[in-house]
Amino acid sequence: MAKAAAAHEPLPPLPWPRPAPLLVLLALLAASYLAVTRLPAAAPLSALLLIGHPPHPSPAPAHSDSISSGSCAGFYAGVGPARAVAASVEEFGAVGDGVTSNTAAFRRAVAELEERARDGGGGGARLEVPPGRWLTGSFNLTSRFTLFLHRGAVILGSQDPEEWPLIAPLPSYGRGRERLGPRHISLIHGEGLNDVVVTGNNGTIDGQGEMWWELWWNRTLNHTRGHLVELVNSTNILISNITLRNSPFWTVHPVYCSNVVMKDLTILAPLNAPNTDGIDPDSSSEVCIEDCYIESGDDLVAVKSGWDQYGISVGKPSTNIVIQRVSGTTPTCSGVGFGSEMSGGISNVLVRDLHVWNSAQAVRLKTDVGRGGYITNITIANVTMEKVKVPIRFSRGADDHSDDNYDRTALPRISNVVVSDIVGVDLQRAPMLEAVAGAVYEGICFRNVSLRGIRREERWHCESVYGEAHGVFPAPCEEFRNNGSSSWCGFS
Repeated sequence: MAKAAAAHEPLPPLPWPRPAPLLVLLALLAASYLAVTRLPAAAPLSALLLIGHPPHPSPAPAHSDSISSGSCAGFYAGVGPARAVAASVEEFGAVGDGVTSNTAAFRRAVAELEERARDGGGGGARLEVPPGRWLTGSFNLTSRFTLFLHRGAVILGSQDPEEWPLIAPLPSYGRGRERLGPRHISLIHGEGLNDVVVTGNNGTIDGQGEMWWELWWNRTLNHTRGHLVELVNSTNILISNITLRNSPFWTVHPVYCSNVVMKDLTILAPLNAPNTDGIDPDSSSEVCIEDCYIESGDDLVAVKSGWDQYGISVGKPSTNIVIQRVSGTTPTCSGVGFGSEMSGGISNVLVRDLHVWNSAQAVRLKTDVGRGGYITNITIANVTMEKVKVPIRFSRGADDHSDDNYDRTALPRISNVVVSDIVGVDLQRAPMLEAVAGAVYEGICFRNVSLRGIRREERWHCESVYGEAHGVFPAPCEEFRNNGSSSWCGFS
């Protein structure tokens, strides 16, 4: 843990420049057009349009300050952490002793600061959390608002379930993800907001999730657990330069959001903590995830878009997403997962510079009968892995449905997936690519893949998944051979 924190010690935030992410958006829209028109070159061109040279696709710079770093942080177009009005949570009666409940203080602070900012001309507000241990139940953020955690500040999630109130299920899920009916609200929550920043000098938000994990393990959980941070139907979100620990459930969950940046985060949970995904963009667009270290009991990053008939009905995809320079470990799940809840569709995703070790998979596409939806225009590049069970996996679901009313004829479509520049050592198996029965998997490209030290099964396992492979070791399955020299996959 200490090594991880040291490796990602963030600098104090600088005044945030107002970006102009037009190049990124134009590139991704062009790629989307190619996918819709089903041109054979859609997959590689989606990578090339993200500015770079094969086989190392890079996103276009969002603004001039980010050219050298290759940052996608320009997706956030708010004013940044500085605000016109600022105050410490102590001013509202909070006590940082780790024992006193500060739920009322945090809720009062947000409401009063919002009013002060409005009376002062609407320049926004900033709530400062100084060093200390600040115990609290759930509280809601507001628009044009910054929550700033100073170094040494720790927000602690209450151990009283009553301080995590119940709220309605998400429309694209139809019920709580784990239990029927409503779900517990997240510790830090917001809905229908614009320009929200959660940042600091490496302060910490600790959900103290063990109480919730015990309920799950003991099968005594009555309602779906809350997330650590969830923003719903909001735009211009920046979460950066903090540590997030011990979430009861998924850690950071932007859902129905746009223009979201999550960067320079350290996310930690015990490796056996159930369903503690790191970052889950869900039915969201223009999302940037970069420079994060994650240790988790589930996927480090999981791209989602709703569950079965509910996700199909809402029909809100996750699209235009960049995931880069993410590293970490998860013994039961994936570095980056797509799905399994993907019924609204997933498109135009770039994953690059991913480093995964001691994990079940590096990258996994997960879907099921009844999901419907699509996963298309996906570029995965520059992945390194050690001691991973299955490096790349396309998997069928485990009959995991919201209820018995899902459509048995709703099948996913997987297309235009480019996987390039992959290096793995000390692996258990070669890639496993298994299609959902009756679904279409096409336009899958593997290029420049080196998987060494495979201990159990060196042969690829493919079932109804088709594409091309160039410069791949060990040799791929027949479904990826004898396809000639393709310009879109081999760049020949």
